[in-house]
Parts: sequence; C-alpha cells; structure tokens
Amino acid sequence: MKNQINYSLLEIAAISEGTSFKETLNNSLQLAKVAEKNHYTRFWFAEHHNTDTVASNATPVLIGYVANNTEYIRVGSGGIMLPNHSPLIVAEQFGTLAQLYTNRIDLGLGRAPGTDTATAQAIRSDFMQGTRSFPEGISKIQHYFDVQNGSGKVRVAIAEGMDVPLYILGSSTDSAHLAAAKGLPYAFGSHFAPTHLHEALAIYKQEFQPSEFLNKPYSIAGINVIIADTDAEAQTIFTSLIKMFYGIFTGASKPLQPPVEMDFEMRQMFQHPTVQQTLKYSFVGSKATVKAGILRFLEDTQVDELMVSTNVFGFKNRIKSVELFAEIMKEINNS
Repeated sequence: MKNQINYSLLEIAAISEGTSFKETLNNSLQLAKVAEKNHYTRFWFAEHHNTDTVASNATPVLIGYVANNTEYIRVGSGGIMLPNHSPLIVAEQFGTLAQLYTNRIDLGLGRAPGTDTATAQAIRSDFMQGTRSFPEGISKIQHYFDVQNGSGKVRVAIAEGMDVPLYILGSSTDSAHLAAAKGLPYAFGSHFAPTHLHEALAIYKQEFQPSEFLNKPYSIAGINVIIADTDAEAQTIFTSLIKMFYGIFTGASKPLQPPVEMDFEMRQMFQHPTVQQTLKYSFVGSKATVKAGILRFLEDTQVDELMVSTNVFGFKNRIKSVELFAEIMKEINNS
C-alpha cells in the first residue's frame, strides 16, 4: 500500500439494553480516549433525533465534551445535518469550538434530516427549503469563516480565520457532484447506504475541482467493523447489530440487544433483503479475516480514509474491536 490510509471512528452513541443515556455518553468519551491512544485520526459524532436508542443528538455539545477530555485526536461531526440548522449558528458553534480546541475540530455537513419528517419540521419549519438550499448553506458557512468577511454586515467574528475543515457527507451521487464542484473532501455513508459507493467515488474523482481548501480529491468511506478473537465469536457479537437494523426496518426498534448464537433464526433475519444490503460493507471476524476484507475493500475503492462504525453490545467488546482494528491498519500502512 503506497499511501498511508487514515482510520477514524464514527459514533452514534447507540444505547445498549440496560444502559442509561449518561452511561452511554461517558462510554463515548472513553472510546475516544482509546481511539486517541491507538492513533485514530478523528472521532466524529452523528446527529439523530426523536429516538430513545441513540444518544448523539446535540452533536456540538458532544464534540466539546470529547475534545475537552482528549489531547490531540481530531473531533467533529459526521455530521451536522445542515437543513436542521441556520448556517450562522453552525458557524458560531464550530468557530467557538475551534477557538477552544485549535486545529482539532472538523465540520462534516449532510443534507439528510437524521430523523423522521414530522420531527424535521418540528426542528425547523422550513426544513424542505433548507434541504433544497444545502449548497448555498455550505457557501454561507464558508463565508462566515472567511477572514475577509470582517467588514461584512452579518459576521461570525469568533469563526473568522479559524481552521475548521469542511467535509461533504452523503449516500448518493448528488453529494459526490457537490463535493467535487466545491473542492471539498467527501465522506460516503457506505456503512448503512452502500448502493452508490463506487459510482459516487468515481464521480467525485472525475469531477473534482481543486480549491483553496484541497488540491486533490480526498475520500472517506464508512464501514462496519467487528473484530474478536475468532470468527465465530465475532459473528455472535454481530447479531446485536443485525437485530438493531432488523428492528429499524420492521418498525420494532429497540436498544442494542445482547448477542446470541448465529443460529438459523438469526441467519434468516440477516437474509432480510434490506438488512443484508444495508450491512454489505461489514467486516466481521478474527483479526486475520477482517484484515483480508479490508485489503480487498481498499483495493476496490482506493479511498484515502476509513470511517469505522462499531455498534456492539458490551463496551469491552467494542474497545477490543477498536484496538484490533488499529493493529490491522498499522500493519497495512507499514507493509
């Protein structure tokens, strides 16, 4: 592997059965510390609303919580769902974070609501207008961060001149065109929406226009990773994630459930077409098994960074997987 591949963690702060919101958020911080110790590049929080199974709702607050209790790992949003927010408020929040945690804050921006339609409208009554004006919203945020806006009528002084890299998040080809046109790094949510991954990456690379922010394409792909001592143990741990997505798609969402044996019933659940498609880019097994899969994925996609999602029941299982994945990436990067 000629180029060093960065590796990072995406956190939704999934609630496990029997675990409180506070315990879950405290675990997120402990996970970030493990990630920092194991040389992950960044730790991103997602944005979700109207759910009792995910604690990552107030993304900027959680970014500050983790940044304040770590030393050097980059912390950011994966992402801020921009149609939910005023670009000016986003610039104020992330400008403030950048002042407090210099050169450590990332701003990933997405177009989806991160919730259902009724909740999106409760967050912002003109949500659909915000969706349509997503490109303009990005431009406004860039404007507020620009030091040349110092003489503007509407300013975000705390953000002006601060280094907060913007990333375009997406799960379709629309986002690829946009990221390429704006010359921004591109993160694709293939850990839950794999269908258009290769097409989107191709569009992004072919259409990329160098900008003051980036002189060549930089792509990130989301993947699910669960590593244990053996393939069988990892498959058992994987059942919690299978049940989580099966519950989402059948309208019976629950907190992460304890793992069970990968028996006939679980295999049938995994064969649910939507579950299987959603979890297409899931790398589950022993360290050797996952490493082989990651090498194939990197060869196929040629991405610059892997954004790992590890939603499993049992915090010790999660830490172990995160540590073993770091070992894999170290081996890949040193080969």
